[in-house]
Amino acid sequence: MTSVEARSRDRLLAAATTLFYERGFRATSVKEITQACGFTQGALYNHFSSKDELLYELVLDIHTELERHALDARSTAGPDPVAQFAALVAVHAAAHSQFRERSRVGNHEYRSLTGERLAHVLAIRRRLRDQLADVLAGGQRSGAFHLVGDSPSGTARAVLDMCGLISEWFRDDGALTPVEMHRRYIELALRMAGHPAAPPTWPALPQL
Repeated sequence: MTSVEARSRDRLLAAATTLFYERGFRATSVKEITQACGFTQGALYNHFSSKDELLYELVLDIHTELERHALDARSTAGPDPVAQFAALVAVHAAAHSQFRERSRVGNHEYRSLTGERLAHVLAIRRRLRDQLADVLAGGQRSGAFHLVGDSPSGTARAVLDMCGLISEWFRDDGALTPVEMHRRYIELALRMAGHPAAPPTWPALPQL
């Protein structure tokens, strides 16, 4: 792929992200996506076989990038499960606050995928949940966490749902600064895990 082709593809994905965010995948036409880029309608098919494939590539990229950042955060947090948990929550909170359009598209429009494409994205979503559950289980074994119902998976799901909703309300000019918001969500998540104290060190606000 040439640099010109890559830029055109990126412009299509960016335009689709905004349109899917504003009106949803099903209510957005190929013509509207290409018009937003100043392209002819047929230009989309130079890069994607269909609008469905464009959605898949977009949603896959959103989830793959989040998983990469989560893996990096856990690996650099050290062996302490509380520090790992705080680092993971910081990544999820940052992703859903810094990239609100991508967050909402990823969390809502993946349901329009079908077959292997849907299965692929669902597998990543399960890995994200299982990664958090694994840290919670380790913290429970060490006595750092005291989970409601002794359910690492249930607590992980609740924490991810809580972080995912940040994109619905957070604003850069709101009452909470990004740092205040992500620290508040770390504290909320720690309390959900039965660990009311602050983490050993506050993770820096991730720049994703």
